[in-house]
Amino acid sequence: MDPINVFLCDDVQAFRALMRYTLEEDGDIRIVGEAADGAEGVEGVAALQPDVVLLDLAMPSRDGLEAIPQMLERAPATRIVALSGFGAERMAEPVLAQGAHAYLEKGEDAGVIRAAIRAAAAG
Repeated sequence: MDPINVFLCDDVQAFRALMRYTLEEDGDIRIVGEAADGAEGVEGVAALQPDVVLLDLAMPSRDGLEAIPQMLERAPATRIVALSGFGAERMAEPVLAQGAHAYLEKGEDAGVIRAAIRAAAAG
């Protein structure tokens, strides 16, 4: 089975590095690109057409809510998992309404994040 190609979009470089290490640990997830802001993320997703984007909401240039429909327009087969510091009770509904597959709060267990990526990739 081919690995799930994931694109990381978060403005904190250390967080991206941690996610890369954590997600690639199992071997069935491969990080194919990264972006530090929403505008760069839209361009990277359009160019790489990953299976899944792990997307922060609070970023410079273009926030995650703005980026979701733009990513989906340019990479319609890509699924988006939002991973944000905002509480789910406040942000899950608008994020899902924009077309994201799932909403997770930062601080979730790595197994939960991996499971959400796998579920998104499976459709």
